[in-house]
Amino acid sequence: MPASSPRVADSLVGRLKAFIDQQQLEGGMRLPAERHLAAELGVSRSSLREAIQKLIAAGLLVSRRGGGTYLRQWQEPWAETRIVAPLRELVIRDPDYRYDILEARHSIEASTAWYAALRATEADKEQLQYAFDATLMLNESENPDLAAQADVRFHLAIAAASHNVVLLQTMRGFFELLQSSVMQSRQRMYSQQTIFAKLTEQHRTLLNAILQGDAEQARLAAMEHIGFVHSTIKTQHEDEARQARITRLPGQE
Repeated sequence: MPASSPRVADSLVGRLKAFIDQQQLEGGMRLPAERHLAAELGVSRSSLREAIQKLIAAGLLVSRRGGGTYLRQWQEPWAETRIVAPLRELVIRDPDYRYDILEARHSIEASTAWYAALRATEADKEQLQYAFDATLMLNESENPDLAAQADVRFHLAIAAASHNVVLLQTMRGFFELLQSSVMQSRQRMYSQQTIFAKLTEQHRTLLNAILQGDAEQARLAAMEHIGFVHSTIKTQHEDEARQARITRLPGQE
């Protein structure tokens, strides 16, 4: 009945959001075709259209003429307001807080690796393998900026495979927060072949542990890798500070 349509659409909004979460769709990704999505959810296409329009009005989805419906590309408010914004103020006041964030990643990424090993689906594993392969290909392109971004996507793929939305959102928030203060250091890491080789081997060990379902090995591999990244970045920053002091010595002008 027409009178029930708004109520159906309202209840369908929640189901549609749940579907997006379950399928791990991210900003810029396209929703399935209307007829397939209606069949998946077991609803009429007219009700589905109403629910989609509500999510478009709420800013979650965008419609492209002749091109389907997509998730809007933006930083999720939860991660931005609860993680990024408060910590950003700390880092602005004292850049050394970035090391607190890197230390926190030890525990966070150990957990995401553990749960990914236990929960990763075949689709998750394919995505992890794809993300790992991308780190190899992008380094071969000799573009350290893209290689560093591929590294981030690999770690976020692990977080997604953990199927824990809090861990995933926390990881996204951390990478957003660290992007300006640490990304340049990560780029330099990927421009040095000896360091890149070490990173690649650590990534491979971590990936294999998750693919094999070995949660403890995955946890240990994640901790070793993040420890290496942390110490390498800290050493780079200390070297930079040392060089800056040298240039300020008398006679060095």
